[in-house]
Amino acid sequence: MRILVVEDEPKMLQMLRDGLREHGHAVVTADDGLEGLRLAGAVQFEVILLDVLLPKLNGWQVLQELKRNQNPASVLVLTACDGEADVIAGLDGGAADYLTKPFSFLELLARIKSLARSRSVESSNAICIDTLIFDCEHRQAFRSDLHLSLTRTEIAILNCLLKSAGEIVTRAALIAAVWHENSSVSRSTLDSFINLLRKKVDSPGERKLLHTITGKGFSIGMEPTREVSIEGKKL
Repeated sequence: MRILVVEDEPKMLQMLRDGLREHGHAVVTADDGLEGLRLAGAVQFEVILLDVLLPKLNGWQVLQELKRNQNPASVLVLTACDGEADVIAGLDGGAADYLTKPFSFLELLARIKSLARSRSVESSNAICIDTLIFDCEHRQAFRSDLHLSLTRTEIAILNCLLKSAGEIVTRAALIAAVWHENSSVSRSTLDSFINLLRKKVDSPGERKLLHTITGKGFSIGMEPTREVSIEGKKL
């Protein structure tokens, strides 16, 4: 599940990020309300964990803007503000749930699962592999907490590979998909673009996702499984 965590306390932010990733979620973080709002508009998240006492924009302001922009994410307010008036304000303001600190992490996971069951999100709008998120609608990519600054060509290559994630896509297939079949682009030129893309997608400390399959082509994912075939033609 794609989750945005907006929290300004560093230890809490790290705990939420690491804990949610350990349970298989793709997590992006922001430590102020303005950045959280920007990220919420850039990627279609399924759940947003939102603190209230945030710098730049507080949680109530972020919630108001999300509602005004008709953001489809389910917002779970996660805050130390435990007064009845605060809870009512959060739920009336558009939050799908409200959990006060301190909290049980297992309870948080259960509430996230409940939100997932109660909503329907177009799964085709984003592709997630490990900590890589590709927003198909806005053609933007994120790895962990960072927006990847990709060129149009790099985005086209990444999009092509992600459509066949876990499978091998040949150099010829990539050239045809990105530059069209009659392109004079050479395989060495493609390799250069792949190397540039790999430096951005597989930054130091991240799990390697972009693989070169010797004598065959490329694959993105945990590990390649087979070559892609369309209408009986091996790509």
